[in-house]
Amino acid sequence: MMAGREFIPQSAGGGPDKAIREAGETVETVESRGDRSGGGPPCDSGSEVGVRLKALRRLYGWSQRHLAERSGVTHATISLIEQGRVSPSIDSLKKVLDGIPLSLAEFFTLKFVADRPVFFRTAEMPAVDAAGAVSRLLGAFAGAEEPGGLTMRYTVIAPGSCSEPDLRAAAGEEGGIIISGHLEVTVGSEVALLGPGDGYLFARHRPHRFRNPCEVECVLVSASCPGVP
Repeated sequence: MMAGREFIPQSAGGGPDKAIREAGETVETVESRGDRSGGGPPCDSGSEVGVRLKALRRLYGWSQRHLAERSGVTHATISLIEQGRVSPSIDSLKKVLDGIPLSLAEFFTLKFVADRPVFFRTAEMPAVDAAGAVSRLLGAFAGAEEPGGLTMRYTVIAPGSCSEPDLRAAAGEEGGIIISGHLEVTVGSEVALLGPGDGYLFARHRPHRFRNPCEVECVLVSASCPGVP
């Protein structure tokens, strides 16, 4: 295989001609875009669709062949779309995306953030000390670019500490699991004392509060998604 080229199978799959036909009744090649005729609407830009599809496929760690198998199309079809050599019809693109699955709206609005870190060492997670609780943050509040994204916390709560003197409310959802010690969690009119292995999950618009009523530290891992403003 020559460097810089993708192999397009010519055998039982039918080759590029079949793939072009398979991509939809209204597929147009790059060379013929100036002579469009009939059928349903093609996607606005074959090259843009190809770039987005390739980025999405790589995000999932899939090969072209695997995506083709999931979508019920040929390997050559995926290859041609990603190279921008065909502009698939809306129906044909939807068939490919159904194999992920992903809607057309999500496909065209999805933001691909390049070079975002995947792994973080302890020193790379900012520490926040508040109300007797020390937390290391991983996620949205630790520098992620997307508003409303997931934030995780590794938190150590000192004996007798309380998150707030009064119940508070916010947007989004929150959940956590107790690693050691005990934590009193109040959500609305519900109160529970949770121990190691116990967890909680609630909508943050419900007034809530956390308290360590014991004489030893409480360690927990929690996650929250504040929602998009």
